[in-house]
Amino acid sequence: MKNLLLVTCSILALGAVAPAFSADLAAQPVYKAPPPQVAAAIYDWSGLYVGINGGWGLSDATGGTVGGQIGYRQQLGQAVFGIEGQGNWADFSGSNVSSTFPLNTNRSTTDAFGLITGLIGYTSNNVLLYAKGGAAVTSNTYQVTSTLTGAQLASTDNTRLGAAVGAGVEVGFAPNWTVGVEYDHLFMPDANVNFTTAAGVVATDRIRQDFDLLTLRLNYKFSPPVLRY
Repeated sequence: MKNLLLVTCSILALGAVAPAFSADLAAQPVYKAPPPQVAAAIYDWSGLYVGINGGWGLSDATGGTVGGQIGYRQQLGQAVFGIEGQGNWADFSGSNVSSTFPLNTNRSTTDAFGLITGLIGYTSNNVLLYAKGGAAVTSNTYQVTSTLTGAQLASTDNTRLGAAVGAGVEVGFAPNWTVGVEYDHLFMPDANVNFTTAAGVVATDRIRQDFDLLTLRLNYKFSPPVLRY
């Protein structure tokens, strides 16, 4: 009987202590693990790229152009260096009075051009500002017509070498895609062009052909952006 009474008292004592102990446990502060650190995407301009471009050319001969480009860039810190080749179909045409034969009109047409340029730029994440310069080549057709009658008197084809300088801005809008706008000036030296008439007479005239280009560009870069902490 005495043992039964002791057991009963012990159970009652434990029943009284357990709620208080549970209350003390519930009052303990809850510690949460800090959120994981997330890497910020920093656009890396290094890599091979290909793209298309289109725009307008302005000079004595004006018109539209469309073409493509391929190049490689290397980013070092915030500096970007690169090399690019560009080839374009063009429809630049214009005319002026012959400097040698005032009664005749020279008509110049550029149907294609190419550029090989080096690039140096500065980047702020996915925005690239750059300048470029190098060599240029144009494919041209020159015609001489009579100012009075409009009849074609002579024509000749010509390939001309020169230089190009330019500048542009490009923005990465997706992991591998960039869009930009570029201005270029092509320095095509004045040259003496020989024309042979239908009668077999050779005439020479001096033709100037610098022009300005403004193009919109879309590039696909084969290297994705690099994640950095």
